[in-house]
Amino acid sequence: METKIFQPNQIDEAAAAIQAGELVAFPTETVYGLGADATNEAAVKQVYLAKGRPSDNPLIVHVTGEETVKQYAQPLSAKAEALIKTFWPGPLTLIFELQPGKLSKAVTGGLTTAAFRNPDNQVTLDLIKTAGVPLVGPSANTSGKPSPTLAKHVYHDLNGKIAGILDDGPTKVGVESTVLDMSTEIPTILRPGGVTEEQLEAVIGTVRSNHHKVGKGEIPKAPGMKYKHYAPNAQVTIVDDEADWPAALAWAAEQDGTIGVMALDRTLASEDLPANTEPFSLGADMNSASHLLFAGLRHYDLESPVTGILAQGFAAEGLGAAYMNRLNKSAGQQHFTK
Repeated sequence: METKIFQPNQIDEAAAAIQAGELVAFPTETVYGLGADATNEAAVKQVYLAKGRPSDNPLIVHVTGEETVKQYAQPLSAKAEALIKTFWPGPLTLIFELQPGKLSKAVTGGLTTAAFRNPDNQVTLDLIKTAGVPLVGPSANTSGKPSPTLAKHVYHDLNGKIAGILDDGPTKVGVESTVLDMSTEIPTILRPGGVTEEQLEAVIGTVRSNHHKVGKGEIPKAPGMKYKHYAPNAQVTIVDDEADWPAALAWAAEQDGTIGVMALDRTLASEDLPANTEPFSLGADMNSASHLLFAGLRHYDLESPVTGILAQGFAAEGLGAAYMNRLNKSAGQQHFTK
């Protein structure tokens, strides 16, 4: 099966594929998602097969607004209503207790909760409306690989495994949504993302923010909490301090193969890069670095193969929490030491 590239003017065709139980990748403001009818259990199970995703890793349900959530979830709290009003559509996923029997265990990973998001991408909102069903939408990549921020990233991983890809160009945010568990007494961030802890607390008060992993036998309530994620072919090593770059580049110069260097423009301009390095710019600041992180990791997989990657680290504050969460997972927690 050749995977078809749908353009934004072919939404009717893409929606028809969804209605027929097929898989279609779709764009969001964060990363590309792998779409299937959330009410079609057989289609949802195909998502796990296409990605090679563990079946206890729950899926996020993408909707066009609050009214769809109310069809599946228990009554929403005042805090939930405030978050939806403030951040939807946008990069915030909310976990709610479900009404019994409303969604398949294939969607929930066997839990009594489900995660919902209203993406800030008009093409995908039109796709959901035209298909007439909510869409599950994990990142449209092979499980464990860097998330896709371009249609060509999806095509590289899933060509021949899915019906189509709805191409709307590069994503805007570049890291996945924040996942906030609203089924706990104190709302809890399970995955940092495009909406920061500070932004959430400005709307609803205290949130917990230290629960990003689960134990070996525990079922995760959100993606990215249990399994290896975001890893390119080459080993990533994080350079935490700008003062460590000279030593890190000296190490790179001693290596036999080519070493990728992912860093801000000012870092790349200020350092004498060895001949065996391949630079990738993360732009001017933390915002651009978050936007370009997955594109950089994919660059070294698809366009400029390397034997190792040095990547710039940042303080895990604000959007930096999302960036470092993804980068630490891609590196397997490996940091450069002198």
